Amino acid sequence: MPPVGTAAAVPAASTGAVATTVAVEQVGLVFPSRSGEPTVALADVSCHFAPGAVTAIIGPSGCGKSTLLQIIRGFLAPTHGRLRFVAGPGDAPHKAPHSAPHSTPHSTPHMATVWQAFNLFPWRTILDNVAFGLEVAGVGRAEREARARAALAKVDLAGFERKYPRQLSGGMRQRVGLARALVMEPELLLLDEPFGALDAQTRLVLQEQLAALVETSGTTAILVTHSIEEAVLLADTILVMTARPGRIAAEIAVDLPRPRSMATTRDPRFAALFDHIYGLLRQEVIRAMATEGGGA
Repeated sequence: MPPVGTAAAVPAASTGAVATTVAVEQVGLVFPSRSGEPTVALADVSCHFAPGAVTAIIGPSGCGKSTLLQIIRGFLAPTHGRLRFVAGPGDAPHKAPHSAPHSTPHSTPHMATVWQAFNLFPWRTILDNVAFGLEVAGVGRAEREARARAALAKVDLAGFERKYPRQLSGGMRQRVGLARALVMEPELLLLDEPFGALDAQTRLVLQEQLAALVETSGTTAILVTHSIEEAVLLADTILVMTARPGRIAAEIAVDLPRPRSMATTRDPRFAALFDHIYGLLRQEVIRAMATEGGGA
């Protein structure tokens, strides 16, 4: 077992896969407390995220969904357990810049994250916001602007390149955030409640747009959401988490045909999946409400 607070990372193996598989093995996270009992956020979480697929994580508030995502991203180190990133042949190994002290250097996929908060630079144009990561990576102006324009076109924002974030609606700003992630051509796309701050109508439209994007990109994606509808529309697999301490309560395959849209919600199979997931979640939400107010 690794030292407490240290991420247990192992070298990636070549398995013949065409993309990156993320394996989470008995991961736990305990937040120490100066007074009272420490908080056990995650307890022995084991799951895997299949290459080229979309996996949704859903659960009650405070169950550790976003915490698990931050562990995968490298922003938090688990107290125990390990992550494995298994890549296919030809994938260049990368030394993880977020390796914790005492951890072993390991291969990680190139990741990009879309957060609930827009996190755009207000003084930069939309084009320059999207191209920012490429600029930091040293990509030349002509190439990065061409790639940024292509990414904006994918999210239906062609023609807004010279606008500033203050000139766009909330839904448009979130599409800029998605374009900023896609332009980096990530092997692993992490989506943490990307539409949580939007009104219901805008959210529905963006869910459809995101569904179309993930269906054609082939990128491995992990989506954290509170919305059962969103999970079923976007995901190939749904992981249902328990109330804190977070564990995996169920893994559900979504066998609905693609492409998916709001019309999919009228499919009886959609309703059956929705009811099944709601039944699992309802028990956990009641348990969470009985013990604490919860966070994300």
